Amino acid sequence: MPDEQPQHAHETSDASIRHLLIFGVGLFLVLIAGLVFSRVVFRYFVGHQGLGPPASPFENVRTLPPEPRLQVAAPMDLKQYKAAQDEVLNSYGWVDKQAGVVRIPIERAMDLLLRRGFPVRTTVPEKQSAPKPSVKSPNTAKPLPG
Repeated sequence: MPDEQPQHAHETSDASIRHLLIFGVGLFLVLIAGLVFSRVVFRYFVGHQGLGPPASPFENVRTLPPEPRLQVAAPMDLKQYKAAQDEVLNSYGWVDKQAGVVRIPIERAMDLLLRRGFPVRTTVPEKQSAPKPSVKSPNTAKPLPG
């Protein structure tokens, strides 16, 4: 009977909500049990088994690459550099103890310069003087009096 066709061409019954909920709760419980079991096993092995000796005696030795090296933390390096420079600028210390040269804070140095005045050179050294022309030209300007 080739002319016979089935009465319905689709599923006539719905999926059972009860069975789907039982499956979902069971899957959730298995997942939670797996996580708890993994945590227990991890804590057991951390507490009862040491890591043992290092794989290589050179494991903890770190050789630095040749210069120039990259900055890993540039902002922190800059902050440390500025702090070191501020310490030098704002503190007393010896520059050369044998010669008696000391370092004073920059604010104090500016104060002293304002009180005592700036040093003035009285004569010009020979090495820094302007070269004198060897031949006088007829258009040489004469110095003004006074």
